Amino acid sequence: MDDKQAEKYALSKPETSLSFPFGEDVKVFKVKNKMFATLSLGTGKEKDTGGKMAGHYCMNLKCDPEEAVMLRDIFAAVIPGYHMNRAQWNTIILDGSIPPGEIERMIDNSFELVVKKMTKKDQAIVFRHM
Repeated sequence: MDDKQAEKYALSKPETSLSFPFGEDVKVFKVKNKMFATLSLGTGKEKDTGGKMAGHYCMNLKCDPEEAVMLRDIFAAVIPGYHMNRAQWNTIILDGSIPPGEIERMIDNSFELVVKKMTKKDQAIVFRHM
């Protein structure tokens, strides 16, 4: 899955918007004004990533802490969330090594985790469009 496919899939989620609060280089996907994903190009200068992100688009996705660790063990392209709470966020390096269906599942999971924390009223609005 490339950056365009990941962006299109994230934007297909109900009540989702795109913003740039961290600058033009970081796309932030929000559901009802709550962030569930970011997308940016890795520069290779990111600390503690061993240069893995260099030249690849990367997505930060919210994740259950136990599942986050398991995904990091399974996929070399899944690392602790860069510039995020590393217990609850993973960075997914879009280098082609992770099956597209798995990335879609991770996006879905991030979206659902954020929606679950919303008020019942906002949840109803989101679920009405699913």
